[in-house]
Formats: sequence, structure tokens, C-alpha cells
Amino acid sequence: MSAPEPATTTLIAAPAVTEVEAHGVEPIPDKERTARPMDLFRLIFGGANTFATVVLGSFPIVFGLSFWNALLATVIGLVVGALVLAPLSLFGARNGTNNAVSSSAHLGVHGRVVGSFLSLLTAFAFFSISVWSSGDILVGAAHRGFGLPENDLVLGLAYGVFAVLVLVVCIYGFRFMLLVNRVAVIAATLLFVVGVIAFGGSFDPGYAGAIAPGDPAFAPAFIGSVLVVMSNPVSFGAFLGDWTRYIPRKTSPRRLMGATFLAQMATIVPFLFGLVTASIVAVVGPDFIASGNYAGGLLSISPDWYFLPVCLIALIGGMSTGTTSLYGTGLDFASVFPRFSRVQATLFIGILAILGIFVGRFAFNVVQSISTFTVLIVTCTAPWMVVMAIGWVVRRGWYDSDSLQVFNRRQRGGRYWFAHGWNFRGLVAWIVAAIVGLCFVNLPGQIVGPLGNLAGGIDLSIPLGLGTALVLYPALLWIFPEPADAYGPEGPRFVRVAAPAERPIERAN
Repeated sequence: MSAPEPATTTLIAAPAVTEVEAHGVEPIPDKERTARPMDLFRLIFGGANTFATVVLGSFPIVFGLSFWNALLATVIGLVVGALVLAPLSLFGARNGTNNAVSSSAHLGVHGRVVGSFLSLLTAFAFFSISVWSSGDILVGAAHRGFGLPENDLVLGLAYGVFAVLVLVVCIYGFRFMLLVNRVAVIAATLLFVVGVIAFGGSFDPGYAGAIAPGDPAFAPAFIGSVLVVMSNPVSFGAFLGDWTRYIPRKTSPRRLMGATFLAQMATIVPFLFGLVTASIVAVVGPDFIASGNYAGGLLSISPDWYFLPVCLIALIGGMSTGTTSLYGTGLDFASVFPRFSRVQATLFIGILAILGIFVGRFAFNVVQSISTFTVLIVTCTAPWMVVMAIGWVVRRGWYDSDSLQVFNRRQRGGRYWFAHGWNFRGLVAWIVAAIVGLCFVNLPGQIVGPLGNLAGGIDLSIPLGLGTALVLYPALLWIFPEPADAYGPEGPRFVRVAAPAERPIERAN
């Protein structure tokens, strides 16, 4: 059903960054795959080396941990999250398309829309958060440093400039986005390092925090901090294929996963910036920490000369995070609604997202609600990532590109048709795991699931969601074997198979 891979491939020169990208979710031709694992590193690190990550870095201090306990929780969260994320970098290079389309092999031709909508929702939420957080800190810094008025009009202008710039970059596509992140990786990192000079004299690594080990509140605060940090790498899961589809299919899986893992570990830079500055704010201006206004606290302790670097961090970071989010949104919308080209879908979704940013901020003030919504989306995305990773292992990394594209081409049949386009094995594993995770969500003051208090206030949503999918999906594959032709010539690994379905690809009625 799939054409044999060419023995050799002649690469062509990469298009100019100002050339609008034409490719959607159809497989990227081998000759045009000129990106490298280092480009993947830049995109992931650039997308997370932002002020939004700095805010996440402040949470362990806000939760009451000491600096060293907060740092330990941050490192654990980064390592675990990066390990969960790394396998999701493999699909794009192998199949030349995004991860939602690749999920057809595990959720079915129609079931793949689960990944598309998870990606859409995650991207929309993170795009909104990046614009809001960057706009707020930019205007706040400009107000304190240069006397710029701090009102809704100025905030609206800042949001609008951010959002439009991001939209323009995303319309141009992958190469332009890669250029932005190349600049962002270097510039933002240097600005964070400059922060060492700005805050080094005020920082006390012996900051004891409000909660010590042995306190009943310590375990919930520590585990909650780990999960907050872990949510950052997990949030990239649905997007990695957007970028790795431009990397040659023969690229070593170790290099792909290594670039992904190291990129997430490199985000210790913004996380550490958040930890250090939050510990200073907790001493100098504890009211800011008590009210959850870390951004205001950061500006209150910043020396005058550092206001300009703060503005630049906000600008560069907002562009970087916004482009990595909105680009995937347009690509996924085009995959769910094939009538739209990638450019049309990006423009349509971008305009809706911009309208949502203004309505959500000024009409309904749902900034806090969007943050909660993001946590819930990440809780649902984590089990989907486990299904994808296990699916890669049992299929030995073998996929039929033609069968993956059945939905986009308005066809039916193929290796991944299963039951009318739905594969209940992957779907049931994801649904049950997501429900379990949502039931154990515990975000005090925001949302607590029906079972969220069973662990003494500890949020077990992501660990239990991951664990449920890790056990349930292989069990379903063993109890209900998939057709033999869903696998490659070498057959499956670790699971049984049923008789071949032998369903040819045909035009839908």
C-alpha cells in the first residue's frame, strides 16, 4: 500500500525565509527536508525560553518551598517531563507530517481528530497566555522605567502588536519561525544571564520558604511544583511533528530525542530566573507572592537599568512562544478541515485567537480561567502522548504514509481504518486515562476534581493519567489484537496480531 522509499535523495536548497510556506500536512518531500536536530533544539528551547516559563519557575516559591527544595522540584519536573516528551519527536521525521496525522495509526483515521483538537486547544491557550504575560510585563516595565501610561488602551496596543507580529511570522511559515527562534535562543538567554548581575546582590540561596519538610503541607507543595514544571515540556507533545517533519527521515532517533531532551533541560535558564527572583520578591515584597502577582513583584525589585532588558525579554519571548503555538494551530486546523490551505487556516485561526485574546482579557477577564484550562488540557494530552509512544514501540517505528493521509484526502480504508475509522484500543486507553487524570486534579482556588482530595491535597492528575494509559493501552492491544496489516513486514513487538483486514484505500462517497 505504500511506495518503496528511495535509495538516495538529492536535497534541494531550503527556501528563503520570506517565501510563504506552501506545505500543509501532506508528507514533506524527502528532497525538501533540510532541517537538522539542532533546528529542533532551537525551536523547542526558543519556544520555552520566555517570560511565561519564568512565571512557571516562580510557582515553587509561591507554593512556599525553600529555594533548594524548589530547585529540586524544578529539576525533577524537567527531567520527567522531557523524558515523556522525547519520543514524540520521532513521528514527524518518519512520516513527514504532524503528530496528529501520525496518530491515525493508533486512534484510527477518524480518531486522529483527538490529537488535532488537543493541539488546537493547547496552542490557543498558550498563544493567549504568551500575549497576555508578555504584554503585561512589557507595559509594566515601560511604565516604571519610562513613565508610559499603564491602562487598558496601552495594554490593548501591546497585545495587538504582539499578536499581529506573531500571525505574520506564522503565515510565512516554518523557515521564518525558525529564524525568529534562532534569534530568541541567543538573545533571551543573554538577557537572563544579565539578570544575574541585576539580582545577584539581593539573592540569598538560603531562603527557607514558608513550608519546611515534615510540615503536612510540604508534600502537596513539592509534588504540585514538580507537576507545574512538568506541564511545560508535556505541553509541547502535540506540536513536535510540526517541526520534525522537515528533518530527514533517516535521522537517528537518538539524535531527535536527544535534541528534544536537551532543549527542555536548557529551560532551566528561565526556570532558575523565576526561582531566584521569586525568592527575592518573597523577602522584599511578600504581599506580591501572597497575591500571586509575581510579575509586579519582579518589576518592584528590578533596578532601573534592567527595565529595558525586561522589555526585550517580554518582546522576544512573546514572539517565540506565540509563533510555535499559532503555527501548529493553523497547521492542525488545515488537517481537520482540508478545504483550507495552511495559510488560510493560519489566518482564520489567528484572527479568531486575537479576538479571543481581547474579549477574554477586557470583556470577561478570563486570564486565570485560561491558565486553569491549560492545566486541564495538559492533563488530557499526557495520556495521548503515552499512547503514541507505546504505539511507536509496538509498530517498530513502521508507518504507511498513504494510510495516514486517508482522512485529509477524503478517502476511506487503508491499514488504519479499523472500525469505520476508529481504533477503540487507543481511544479507550486515552479516554479512560484522561478521565482518571481529570478526576484527580487539585488546583486549590481554581478547580478540584471529584477525587482530588483523596491524596491529602496532592495533585495526582498527570501521574495517574500517564500510569493508566501506560497499563491500559498495552493490555487492550494484547486482549484485542490489531489486524496484521496495521504493522510492517517485521510484524509487531510485544503484542499479538489478528488476521489482516485487507481494506484497500478508496474514494469516499
